[in-house]
Amino acid sequence: MKRSLNTLLAAALCAGWGLAQAAAMAAPPPETVDKLSWLTGCWQVDGAEPGSGEQWSTAAGGTILGASRTVKGGKTSAFEFVQIRLTVPGQLAYIVQSSGAAPVEFNLLRQHKPNEFIFANLDNDFPSRIIYRHVSERVVHASIVGTLKGQLTTINFPMSRVRCDAQAGERSR
Repeated sequence: MKRSLNTLLAAALCAGWGLAQAAAMAAPPPETVDKLSWLTGCWQVDGAEPGSGEQWSTAAGGTILGASRTVKGGKTSAFEFVQIRLTVPGQLAYIVQSSGAAPVEFNLLRQHKPNEFIFANLDNDFPSRIIYRHVSERVVHASIVGTLKGQLTTINFPMSRVRCDAQAGERSR
């Protein structure tokens, strides 16, 4: 009797281990910044003054770092520093500090399209969403969406890849 009880217990433990293993295999892969590695490099905002755009580091240490600059009238009118990283297990976040203001965190929403990433912070009026759409190796569309002066507003930033060492405004060939 004792032997059959041990055998039954061992079988039950193996079955439980098998279920746990199957559940782990069915779970989606963990979030990593590597899924956004296509951002690496320099991007010029199409139609904006030379120097307006974004520059992104390679993914390392679980983080991608970015900086953006807006140039108007030949002078920097706005800038941002950005981190894309895991903030808690499984939660990828876009953390932005605009023109010296306090950092604001936007969490990645579930992806509906493989080339579109939507980060959201619904407690932030504007923007409440930051969207990056990877069109091709040379084209990215970024947008910010939220309530501005009581109106739902979207501002688009179509960008083209440029050489990081190029002179301001010169596009890579």
